[in-house]
Amino acid sequence: MRLAAVGDNCMDAYKNGRAYPGGNPVNVAVYLRRLGEQASYTGVVGDDEYGDLMKKALAAKGVDISHLHTLPGKTAVTQVELVNGERVFGDYDEGVMAHFQLSLDDRRFLCEHDLIHTGLWGKIEHDLPDLHRRGGLISFDFADKLEHPTVSLALPYVDLAFFSYTADDAFIRDFLREAQSKGPGLVVATLGENGSLLYEGRNFITGGIVPVEVVDTMGAGDSFIAGFLRGFWLKHGLAECLRLGAENASQTLRYMGAWEVDL
Repeated sequence: MRLAAVGDNCMDAYKNGRAYPGGNPVNVAVYLRRLGEQASYTGVVGDDEYGDLMKKALAAKGVDISHLHTLPGKTAVTQVELVNGERVFGDYDEGVMAHFQLSLDDRRFLCEHDLIHTGLWGKIEHDLPDLHRRGGLISFDFADKLEHPTVSLALPYVDLAFFSYTADDAFIRDFLREAQSKGPGLVVATLGENGSLLYEGRNFITGGIVPVEVVDTMGAGDSFIAGFLRGFWLKHGLAECLRLGAENASQTLRYMGAWEVDL
């Protein structure tokens, strides 16, 4: 499998003074590399210390950064606080990500891959119709922003849609039915400690969790997506894809930050 991750990146700055590379597309690329697959990341960083760290850290993980661009200015930063192992997001400084746009060469590059993954803050929702026309299989993480305007804008051009919610209830089941009717073949909701829920147009499938001692929840949902996507690409059954997502997430929950930097 060769995945093209595209969109936002940031440095997750914890109150203890440590900062870790992150951002949904970045994390999914790194987690797929951890699973032995090929992955690239397309985005933009600033010409600052954090931008240099992001490039070096991704390269050390074996992620293709040939389309990771650099602009004068600051790399995006998210302030993070840990509360009983749960990451709580604070202020977000978008930095040069505010100016991110895909070039024609970027679009061509993305469509050379088996699958394209992006997320809500990736700034490529208006590029999705073109990428879809070019035949790219597209995965999109909408996080927990179920009512965000980008949801209805992006869904017609997405093949696999991921959402975050809290429990398997009537609301999320109705929401997934409606979301799937707008375009995606599969829609998935991760439910934290309550597992996961998938709808494929006819049936719901539920997934469990792999119990672990949680150190930090940062990146757990992104690693679930990576595990699920790999299982999907390898043509595993959908219940098994949910299990593989949970298994991959359990690895991420064991340490601080989205992923460990090898520098």
